[in-house]
Formats: sequence, structure tokens, C-alpha cells
Amino acid sequence: MAEKLAPEKRHSFVHGGKEVFEWDQTIEEVNLYIPLPPGVPKNLFYCKIQSSHMEVGIKGNPPYLNHKLQSPVKTDSSFWTLEDGTMHLTLQKRNKGLTWSSPILGQGTLDPLAADTEQKRLMLQRFQEENPGFDFSQAQFNGNCPDPHSFMGGISQ
Repeated sequence: MAEKLAPEKRHSFVHGGKEVFEWDQTIEEVNLYIPLPPGVPKNLFYCKIQSSHMEVGIKGNPPYLNHKLQSPVKTDSSFWTLEDGTMHLTLQKRNKGLTWSSPILGQGTLDPLAADTEQKRLMLQRFQEENPGFDFSQAQFNGNCPDPHSFMGGISQ
């Protein structure tokens, strides 16, 4: 049932007409998908994930991305892989249930409607996690959706 509440599509951050990255999130993590330039050997790519900062690039060149993260992450369970021409970063949220408006602070922030949709989906994921025998995939909210991170005392980490 949890699969029904998984992200349906990725958000795209485009700068200067070129896609910089795509991203999605769950109640526990944020995933970034960065397209890799063709012809560069895989062993030249690097990624450094810190609690509140990330750096991505090709060794010997200035970083492609070098930014502060929207919110802190758990570095011991965040990681990156190279898959089919894409660098995939999995950032484990330090504050489970917190709705991120963008992975990078101040870059590609979601519009209010998309942010509200994300918050509703994450709230349903929380309900699903707390009530495993029930299916919340068709549930809807009327009016404002509460914050999944802090609703009714918050999420136990």
C-alpha cells in the first residue's frame, strides 16, 4: 500500500533552459537525479554530502553543484550512485516528515500548489506508516493539510 503513496513524478529544476536536476521526496528521504555529461569516465565524478551542504562535480574541475541543502540530512545514511547516465543522490532527512520545498536552499523552490500537494502526500505516508493495516492512498484533505513532521506531537525519530 505504501507504493501507492510514492511520488508520482519528479520535480525538475531548469536553469538557462537546461535541466540541472530532477528530485522527489518521501517522508524519510529526498532523491536527486543529476544527468551526467556523456563521455566522462565514471571514476572522475564525485559527490560530497555533508549535514547541510552538498558538492557534486568532476575531479579537476570546479564543482557543478556546490550548495547549502534545504534542511539537514543524516550523513551516515545518505549516499550517491551512478546509474544509466545519472548521478542519484539519496539524502536521508534528519527531520523525518519535514516537507522540503527544494533540495537546494533557494534554488528551484516549488510553487505553492506543488508544495501543498507534496505536504498532503507526505501526511498520507505518515498515516500509512502509523496505521499499517489501512490504505490511505485515496484519502483527501479538505482545506489546509497539517505539517506531517509536527502534527499531533510530531514523528518519533
